Amino acid sequence: MKIPAPGLLMALLFAAMAAGGFYWWQQSVKPARPAADAPVPTTPASPPPASASTGPAIQYPIDAAKGDSGAPPAALPALAESDAYVASALADLLGREKVQTFLHLEGFARRVVATTDNLARDHAAPALWPVTPTPGRFATLDGGATAPSTTSISPDNSQRYTPFVLFVESVDTAQAVRLYARLYPLFQQAYEELGFPGRYFNDRLVGVIDLLLATPVQTGPLGVSLVEVKGPLPSVRPWVRYEFTDPALRSLSSGQKMLLRTGPVNHRRLNAKLMEIRRLVSGGQLAPAPGTSRP
Repeated sequence: MKIPAPGLLMALLFAAMAAGGFYWWQQSVKPARPAADAPVPTTPASPPPASASTGPAIQYPIDAAKGDSGAPPAALPALAESDAYVASALADLLGREKVQTFLHLEGFARRVVATTDNLARDHAAPALWPVTPTPGRFATLDGGATAPSTTSISPDNSQRYTPFVLFVESVDTAQAVRLYARLYPLFQQAYEELGFPGRYFNDRLVGVIDLLLATPVQTGPLGVSLVEVKGPLPSVRPWVRYEFTDPALRSLSSGQKMLLRTGPVNHRRLNAKLMEIRRLVSGGQLAPAPGTSRP
C-alpha cells in the first residue's frame, strides 16, 4: 500500500467536483481493476447513450444548464480534445497557480472518472489520479519502551494534508458544481468508455460520496505495519508498504483508507465539504450564478 496525499477529493470535487482532497497515499499491494490500471486512452470509443434501455433508471440527474441563466449550454469539445477547454475552465474557477500546483490536467475528465470509481474499490491506481502528489514522506511512530513492536501513524503526518484541505475549503462549492454540470457530458462519456455503458456517472459519484461519508472518524492512534515483500533486493522506499493492522480498517475501500490517513481533524473538515457537494449533485437547488438571472 503506497501512500498518497490529498487529491482524490479533487477527483470528487471536480467530478462533483468531489476530490475529496485526500490522496497522496498509494496502495501497492493489491491489484487494480484492468480498466483503472490502463493508461489514459487518447482515442475514445463510441459509447452507447447513457439512456440505453439496458441500463438502470437514473437516480440523480444532472442538468447541464443548472445554475445558468437558462440559455443553452455552450458546445463542448470532443472528449479526446477536451484538455485545453477543461484546463481553462478550472483556471477560471480556481486560479491558474492552484491548478498547476494541485491538478494533473492531461486526460483530466478520464482521470476524474476512473479515480472516483476506484475510491469505492480496493485500489485507486496512482497513474490515473487527477492530482499531483503532496510533498513529504509518510511518518510513523514506534511504541517506545512500553510497546517496541508496535507502529502507528504519527499525528504530525496530518500536517502534510493541511494545505490541500485549506484549498478544498476555499473552493466555492456551488460554482464548482455548476462547472461540473457544464462539463458533465465529458464525464459521462468517460464513464461509459471505462466499461459502464448505460450507467450514469453522477449516480456513481453520489454512491461513492455516501461511502466516504460512512467512514468512521478515528480519534485514537492508527496502528500500521510494513507489508513483507520477499526477494533478493531490499526496498529503497519501505514507507510506501504500510497497511493498517486492524482488519476492519484494512477491509475499507481505498477512498475510505485515504480519509483516515489525513487525520481526524482533516477527515471531519473534508466530510463537511463532501456533504455540501452531495446535497448539490443529488438534487439540491443552486442559486443563479453571479451576474445572471432566471427568466
